[in-house]
Amino acid sequence: MPEHRARKHHQDRVAETLREEIGAMIEGELSDPRIAFCYVSEVALNPGGKSARVYVAVDNAVKDIAKAEADTVAALESAKGFIRHGLKEHMGVRHVPELSFIADRSGRFQARIDELLSRGKSSPRPAKGGEPRKPSADTRTHASESASSGQEGPRL
Repeated sequence: MPEHRARKHHQDRVAETLREEIGAMIEGELSDPRIAFCYVSEVALNPGGKSARVYVAVDNAVKDIAKAEADTVAALESAKGFIRHGLKEHMGVRHVPELSFIADRSGRFQARIDELLSRGKSSPRPAKGGEPRKPSADTRTHASESASSGQEGPRL
């Protein structure tokens, strides 16, 4: 079992190195105008190490974020060979995994979920009927009976 743990640790280290190196290349070496302000959020390396999925998150300040994501992924896909060659030189490895770039939308979804949750907490929720609940006649009857008999009943 320890050999699996070592293999997993190695894959995690390689994935982290790929994330850092690809991020540095996007910031400095790539000059394609289609690439919007973005960062590499995660690199998922397949168990064999032959291929990797690179998740790229685009900054939310862009007006048309869907178009910016599509353009950025297309530009990175076209620069895939250049990126792999640079990774081979920077990392000093013999084989660099095949890269596939994917737009990471998890940050936008998380922001939307947080917005909806905060909106739900700030507005008071009325009862199902639309008005605050009042005790029914049955509960009032039981409360008055228990009070007259000296027994503790449900408090309303």
